[in-house]
Amino acid sequence: MRAADGPRGPATEARRVPSARARRTASGVWRWRHSPLCRPTDRAEAWVALVALVLIGVAAPAVGLVTGLRANASLQREVVEQHRERHATTGTVLRPAREGSRPGGAQAGAGYAGPVTVPASWTAPDGSARTGRVATVRGSAEPGDTFPLWTDDRGRLVNRPVTASTATAQAALTGFGAGAVSAGLAHCVRLLVVRRLMRRRYERLDRAWAKVGPEWGRAGTGG
Repeated sequence: MRAADGPRGPATEARRVPSARARRTASGVWRWRHSPLCRPTDRAEAWVALVALVLIGVAAPAVGLVTGLRANASLQREVVEQHRERHATTGTVLRPAREGSRPGGAQAGAGYAGPVTVPASWTAPDGSARTGRVATVRGSAEPGDTFPLWTDDRGRLVNRPVTASTATAQAALTGFGAGAVSAGLAHCVRLLVVRRLMRRRYERLDRAWAKVGPEWGRAGTGG
């Protein structure tokens, strides 16, 4: 094996090339600010781009992270509260559902296997029996069939409590949305500022041309 293929062989040299190119680019940009061709609007545009890059690359993810953590803490407290206040019980179908009935009053089509409303009974947390119309799937809609229910402390039907994993997923989406909105806002502000700088640049060019334009091409003017 050749020495060039060792620890300091072609792979190492290939890794050095992008790094050296990036350093040369940064050095060239830094020297450009002293160039007589660099206009004040060019420097302002470069600073605006740098600030926007920092906001998009650092501030926006930080906003998303903080928002997500706070949302997760709030949702997890809600999860604990829901699990404390909501109680699992079992509902028993008393009579079959009316043909074609389902929540919302819409008529079920042939072969419909979605939720239907049936008269059912269940036991409240205090041990008392309760009855009412409850939504369940058609596969558990025959008299005597049982299905899970959730009630509050008074025995009233409530939705199933949110799980911790669902709350975490919602918090993650909230944080991602906050970060994306922050990044988009920074980008829009950068575009507006650059547009204003471009307008000022064109206005200066128009004023300069208005001064030298009438003399352009005349003898003795250097045109």
